[in-house]
Amino acid sequence: MKKIVINVALTVALLGTSAAQAGEFDGSWVGGKIGSNTSGMTGVDRQSVASYGLEGGHNWNMGNSFLLGVDGFVDFNDKATHNPGAVNYGSNVYGLDAKLGIDAGNWLPYAKIGYARTSGNGAASAIGSSDAHLGLGVEYKFAPNWSLAGEFTSGRGKSGATRMHNNNLTFGINYYFDTPAPAPVAAAPEVAPALAPVAKAAPSPVPETWKTLLENKPVCIEGTNFEFDSAKLRSDAIKKLDEVVSFAAKYKDAQLESAGHTCNIGTDAYNQQLSERRAASVKAYLVKKGVAAERIASVGYGETKPMTDNNTRAGRESNRRVEVCTVLKVEKRVRVTE
Repeated sequence: MKKIVINVALTVALLGTSAAQAGEFDGSWVGGKIGSNTSGMTGVDRQSVASYGLEGGHNWNMGNSFLLGVDGFVDFNDKATHNPGAVNYGSNVYGLDAKLGIDAGNWLPYAKIGYARTSGNGAASAIGSSDAHLGLGVEYKFAPNWSLAGEFTSGRGKSGATRMHNNNLTFGINYYFDTPAPAPVAAAPEVAPALAPVAKAAPSPVPETWKTLLENKPVCIEGTNFEFDSAKLRSDAIKKLDEVVSFAAKYKDAQLESAGHTCNIGTDAYNQQLSERRAASVKAYLVKKGVAAERIASVGYGETKPMTDNNTRAGRESNRRVEVCTVLKVEKRVRVTE
């Protein structure tokens, strides 16, 4: 059994090197957990005690919403007196699991199978062996680098004919390390074909004049980004939005549009509401700084106008934004032939 589980873990690692698409749960992570352990030994009743532990690993998104991962863990299960016979013992468990999950945006339901060593303590200090370790859980990504997880796991150890069974129900918090975005590949410069020299044309005898026209030109003055699933202004947004306030004071007739956007995580309806809340948050700040509310239109576009590709973490962070735009009248010189 031990060789089988190790082979499973190695297969997961090799498959992960060919992952076709990034997801919210890709990359390396570490976490802590706390919960309840229910354990029993041969001839001894089960008893529930406190359990806490540490774990960490790496995930690969394999496309089609499937995720594979490997994680190592250690669980510390407190001592308790078990009946009959008033046997006082606890245990420590550590091991390695392979994980199969379904990446559903910011939710990740998963199953685990692996191998763990159970070491008893107190009256169970003779227990010390390795066996299969199984688990089911679900994880929720509530921020770009943070998630919450609930998990049930089961394993056992033995000493001769005496067996210890451990069932753990825990809740934890995990931190995901940033995965660097791939560097862009520079396109080879285009080389224009050699052209035969062209004879210089004679000056046109037709007189030419120029005139100046005014045309409307859409301009985005400034933009600001938001945290995952948030419409709260970040500290670095204040300086950017103060530049919009200065622009509004200089061009008093300019009408502004606060345009909110999101990445593609979540339903269309939820992202539409989130983009509207982000746009309203920027408008509220500008009004607070003295820009008349009737000069600002607040509009949400949901996930319909991404700035960059949503298939990378960096791309999704760029798309969680609000842009403040206006229309300026600019001069355009055109040539008029009489």
